[in-house]
Amino acid sequence: MERQDCKKICEDNEYDFANPLEPTVFGWSIENYNEWYEDIQRLLKENVNIRVGIFLNDGTVIGDVALQGIDKMNRACAIGIGIAKITNQGKGYGTEALRLILGYAFDNIGMERVTASTLEINIPSQKIFEKLGFVLEGRSRKAFYFRSKRYDYLHYSMLADEWRM
Repeated sequence: MERQDCKKICEDNEYDFANPLEPTVFGWSIENYNEWYEDIQRLLKENVNIRVGIFLNDGTVIGDVALQGIDKMNRACAIGIGIAKITNQGKGYGTEALRLILGYAFDNIGMERVTASTLEINIPSQKIFEKLGFVLEGRSRKAFYFRSKRYDYLHYSMLADEWRM
C-alpha cells in the first residue's frame, strides 16, 4: 500500500456501533496514518508482515488484507483483514481478498499453515473462514472482554494441503 492508500482507509474507516462484531481500535485515525504507513513498511522490511490494499476496479482503496507474524522457520502466519466503509462490507470483497492472499501465502512464499481468529459474535467472519476452507481448531473460552461481556475467541487454521484440494 502507498501512503495515500493508508490515508484514504483512515479517512473512510467506520465502526458499526449498531452491530459491533469486533472491538474498534481507538486512537487509529486520520492524524496517524503516516505512522501506520511507516509501521507497514518496517514490518515488510523485517519480513514479518505483508499488507496490501483492497481496491475496487476503478482504483479506489476500500480496505487492507495482511499476512501477519510470518514465521519462516515453521512456515506459518496469521491473516487479518479490514474493510473501511460499512457499505462495502458484506459484498464479497473481503472473501476475494482473503482468497488471493491465501494463494500468495501458500503458492508464492511457501507457507504451510495460515491461522485466523475472531470473536464468537462475528458470524460473518466465521462464515468467510469456513467458506474458504478454514477448520475451527478451538476456542479460548471467555478470553475477550468487549462491551461489558466476556466472549470466546475462535481459532481457525488452513494447511497448504487443504488449500490445494
